[in-house]
Amino acid sequence: MTEASRIQPIRIFDTTLRDGEQSPGVALNHQQKLEIAHQLARLGVDVIEAGFPIASPGDLEGVQRIAREVRGPIITGLARAGRADVEAAARGVEDAERPRIHTFIATSPIHMAKKLNLEPDAVVERAVQAVTLARSFVDDVEFSAEDATRSEWPFLARIFKAVVEAGATTINVPDTVGYTTPDEMRALFAFLKGELPEHVYLSAHCHDDLGMAVANSIAAAEGGARQIECTVNGIGERAGNASLEEIVMAFHTRRDVYHFETGIRTRELYRSSRMVSRLSGMPVQPNKAIVGDNAFAHESGIHQDGVIKARETYEIMNAELVGREAAVLVMGKHSGRAAFRKALTELGYTVPEERIGDLFTRFKDLADRKGQIFADDLRALVDARTDVPQAFGLERFQVSSGSDMQPLAYVRLSTPEGVREATATGDGGVEAIFHAINAATGIAPQLEIYRVQAVTKGAEALGEVSITARHNETSLHGTGVDTDVVAASARAWLRISNQIVAGLGKSRQVTQGTV
Repeated sequence: MTEASRIQPIRIFDTTLRDGEQSPGVALNHQQKLEIAHQLARLGVDVIEAGFPIASPGDLEGVQRIAREVRGPIITGLARAGRADVEAAARGVEDAERPRIHTFIATSPIHMAKKLNLEPDAVVERAVQAVTLARSFVDDVEFSAEDATRSEWPFLARIFKAVVEAGATTINVPDTVGYTTPDEMRALFAFLKGELPEHVYLSAHCHDDLGMAVANSIAAAEGGARQIECTVNGIGERAGNASLEEIVMAFHTRRDVYHFETGIRTRELYRSSRMVSRLSGMPVQPNKAIVGDNAFAHESGIHQDGVIKARETYEIMNAELVGREAAVLVMGKHSGRAAFRKALTELGYTVPEERIGDLFTRFKDLADRKGQIFADDLRALVDARTDVPQAFGLERFQVSSGSDMQPLAYVRLSTPEGVREATATGDGGVEAIFHAINAATGIAPQLEIYRVQAVTKGAEALGEVSITARHNETSLHGTGVDTDVVAASARAWLRISNQIVAGLGKSRQVTQGTV
């Protein structure tokens, strides 16, 4: 057997927009979810779980929009094993190029007894009914056994055989509470592979409660899984899900050990990570594998010396392979529009002509303040673009403060009806600017989470402010980027105000499904 013939393809099922969005504090609106979905398609994922359509009318609409507009990957919606859920999922994905319905029910003794209050026979019956109904809408149906890793293996085999006979084409085995170990996961998949027909796709969905989600996912593949469910940056409920970028690069870097390959375009990994972090408001820890700021940094003198002599001494991957560094010219205030456009192209951005002018103006302004502009600065400029209708635009602001005075903020906003101005005080400059914007817009969201981090390096580094706020039971997220943290805060807060006017945000009317 040749080396090439031993390589097995692995499907990447991305659930950033469903399981990832269930992370506390994450509030993605329709436009943001669509933007991420398009990026996931560019990344090359095989399946996009676009949402949980029964959760709310807004979630259903979001799934429908992704199904209509994103081409390439399979688009799936999650559904509990019940008629209303399955019918909502069917409506959500009906316009997809490649639709799938993903239905689930719990199978562990504790879940069946304490949560469902159902006997095992009733659980099997409900699962079969759900899959049968789903198959009446689509040809591609996935079935998940919630809390599978704490379920009894004979019962798993029984329910999986029943749903496969009813028409399920993919069988997912979730480690819902992050309880299992790699050895257990590998053995479970080997057992199921021997019990189920060869044409069935076995899938793994692992949570990271014990820090083993990636290891368990890889072990599942070794046991026979041919689909892995994961999220960008590993975001998700509690401690998160298996990290897409870590799984993909483990297979790529250690193909000699694992003999698996994915269809992921690895150079899109870093861009995907940055986008999800920016829109979700969840920063990536500096020491995060593959996409963290320190992943390719070398502080130790011995390490630095080794890398200078031969990069492979301390780097097992090339930073360019994951899109971390591109061959971009060092830009400055004398750089022209052609060089600016070329740099964006080399970073993988396709920017419409009508947006180049605004971006170039902001680039020149940043260059005047910062001097040299590097790849991360350009990424931050493009990623901070506005994707929300602008009812209010920030024309001017000023904050006065001192040791013996309460901070006072002034803002001047543009609106379709003309200019609005307001002043307000606060405990600090940021709070004062928020109060002034509230006074000018007549909108007063409730701040829930405020984060600030440097997204580029140097004394004049760009700072990114990430805010989560609530307004009338709707959760909203806004970001702003500037060398001035107060300015970035004002942009982020104004973005939230514009989302409120546009009717965007995330609300939940029923409890989300957990797989």
